[in-house]
Amino acid sequence: MVSLTEAREAPARQLWDEINTVHAGMLGIEGSSMHMQPMAPNADPKTNTIWFFTRTDTDLAQAIRPGTRAHFCVIGKNHDYHACLAGVIEARKDQAKIDEYWSSVTAAWYEHGKEDPRLTLLALHVDDAEIWASTDSSLKFGWEVAKANLNEEKTPDIGIRQHLSFA
Repeated sequence: MVSLTEAREAPARQLWDEINTVHAGMLGIEGSSMHMQPMAPNADPKTNTIWFFTRTDTDLAQAIRPGTRAHFCVIGKNHDYHACLAGVIEARKDQAKIDEYWSSVTAAWYEHGKEDPRLTLLALHVDDAEIWASTDSSLKFGWEVAKANLNEEKTPDIGIRQHLSFA
């Protein structure tokens, strides 16, 4: 269950915590005609970077040029948290990060393990994010909807929206 208090008071910390609890989110290149695709995030909140394992021959990796911007969208495991993050993305073969984030799940995708010649990382340097945290209380949700239906100038108050800037 997401904390609305934390969404108000510590939204950046909550964002990184939520990213660390999901198995995948949707990653896409801004201005591209390519669809967003599921990718497993490895968050580094100290540098505001999300790392993704991929192959050098994927459409996504091939579309990246210097200065390319991307979006990464996540939905929390309890479906009460949503976020869209944006920033510059780059393809990098960073052995220290490969070692740091390597797992048996990742290994299953690379025939030659960490030495696979097609293995690369994508680094999304997050500079901007929008988060939405909502109540999981059906009672609060119902109460807010009822109040809004009784007053056409009222909309349901069921959560928090925050804009974050990391630049």
